[in-house]
Amino acid sequence: MNTYSLYIDGRREPASGHRTMPSINPYTGQAWAQVPDADAGDVARAVAAANRAFHQGWRDSAGVVRAGLMHKLAALIESNADRMSKIESTDNGKIVRETRPQMLWVARQLRYFAGYADKLFGQHAPLDQPNTLDYLTLEPYGVIGLITAWNSPLSLLANKLAPALAAGNCVVVKPSEHASVSTLEFASLVEEAGFPPGVFNVVTGGAETGRALVDDPGVAMISFTGSPNVGRHIAAAAGRRLVPVKLELGGKSPNIIFDDADLDKAIVGALAGIFGATGQTCVAGSRLLVQRGIYEQVIERLAARAQSIRMGDPLDPATEMGAVANEPQYTRILAAIEAAKRAGGRLVTGGGRAQGPGLTQGFFIEPTIFADIDNRSELAQEEIFGPVLAIIPFDTEQEAVAIANDSRYGLAAGIWSRDISRVMRVSKALQCGSVWVNTYRALAAQAPFGGFKESGIGRERGEAGLREYLTTKNVMIDYSDGVRDPFAIRT
Repeated sequence: MNTYSLYIDGRREPASGHRTMPSINPYTGQAWAQVPDADAGDVARAVAAANRAFHQGWRDSAGVVRAGLMHKLAALIESNADRMSKIESTDNGKIVRETRPQMLWVARQLRYFAGYADKLFGQHAPLDQPNTLDYLTLEPYGVIGLITAWNSPLSLLANKLAPALAAGNCVVVKPSEHASVSTLEFASLVEEAGFPPGVFNVVTGGAETGRALVDDPGVAMISFTGSPNVGRHIAAAAGRRLVPVKLELGGKSPNIIFDDADLDKAIVGALAGIFGATGQTCVAGSRLLVQRGIYEQVIERLAARAQSIRMGDPLDPATEMGAVANEPQYTRILAAIEAAKRAGGRLVTGGGRAQGPGLTQGFFIEPTIFADIDNRSELAQEEIFGPVLAIIPFDTEQEAVAIANDSRYGLAAGIWSRDISRVMRVSKALQCGSVWVNTYRALAAQAPFGGFKESGIGRERGEAGLREYLTTKNVMIDYSDGVRDPFAIRT
C-alpha cells in the first residue's frame, strides 16, 4: 500500500500526529493508499509558506518566468499522462478512457493560461482633471485556497491552478478526502518543473481541513468546486472574513431533443451526457426533454444502448462505464433510485446494483433510465450525481424552455435541432451558463464555464476565468505645478 505525505513549502511531511486516512479503490472496495489527515496547524503552516513565497518573490516574478514554469509542468504532465491517469482511475473509479484525455486537458489549461502570464495589461483612464495621470494595474490576490471535488481531481484543479499561477498567486490545494492521491502525485511534477517552494502546497483531509483553509486569515480568496450545500457554508465563511469566493457547484441540466434533430447524434449525446463519467459530473444531462412525436422512439433506442454499456475495470481500455467514486455516493444514488421507484416513475432499464463478472466487489450501479417523469418530482429537481436519467416529454418549444428553466440550478443545457432559428431562440431563453447545440460535454480552454442561480458564482476557463484571480489597483498621479486648494471639490 502506498503512503503519502503533505506537500508544504516544497517538502513532504506527515500530518500532525501522523494522522492518516485510507483511500479506497472503488473497483475493488479495498484501501490501496494512505493519505495524510491534516489539522488546522498543518493548514496554517501551508498558508504561511504560500504567503512567504508570494511576498518574497513570486508576486514580483516576470510573467515570462511564470509562463516558462507552467510550460515545463505541462510537458511533465503530458509525459506522465499514462501513469497519472491510472492513478486517478484507481482512486476514483473513472475509466482510463476518460482520465487519460483529462491529463492532456490539464496540460492544455496550463499552456493556455501561460500565454496570459506576460500579457496582464493595465489601462490608462483619461480624467476630467488636467495634469493628472491615472492608470489601472491587474494585481494577484496573494494566497488562494483551491478546494476540489473527487469526480475529476486534476481536471478541476487545472481549471483553478492555471489561471491562479498565471496571475501571480500562490496556492494551497485541498483535494477531496475521497480522491487525493493524484493531487499528491501532481505535487511531485510541480517540484520537478522547478516552481519555488511555497508557490504550490497540498493539504489533504476531511471537513476539518477544509474549514481550516477557508477560515485561515492568510488566505485571500477561495475557489471551490463541489456540492451546493458545502458551497453555502464556504460562501458564508468567506463572507465573515470579507474575502472573495468563486463557486462551481451542482446542476440538473436539461438536454432537449426536438423532433427535427439528427437522432443518431442526439442519442449518442444523451448517452454521453448522463452515462459518461458514470453520471458523476456537474454538467450531466440528467433531465432529458424529448418532443412527444419522437418520445417513445428515443426511449427505446436509449434503453437498448444503455443495456449494452460495458462495465468493469476502469483501467481496462474496453470499459465504457466505471464504478461510482466512493461508498457514500454509491449509497446515495441507490437511495435516489428507490425513491424514484416509490414515486411511480416508469423504470425503463437498470435500477439497481450492477451484476456480472468483476462487478461484485466494487461500487457499480446499472445505467438507469426513468421515463414519464414530472419535472416537479424529486428525481427531476435533485442532483443525483450518478448514472440515472429522467426523461420528460414536451409538446412545444415554449413548454420545453419552461421545463428546462424550472430548476434552482442553471449550469448547462443541450439543444438538439436542425432549425437554426429555433436554436438561437432557445439558446437565448435558457437560464444557464453553458449551452451546447448538437453536442454535449464539449470542453475548450478558451470558453468560460460557470453557472446561474444555485450552480455557482464566477467563471472558470477563458479570459473570464483569469480575471477571477486578479484584482484591480488604481494609481493617480498629479504632475501639475503649484499647490492645489485643499478644500476644493475634486471630481
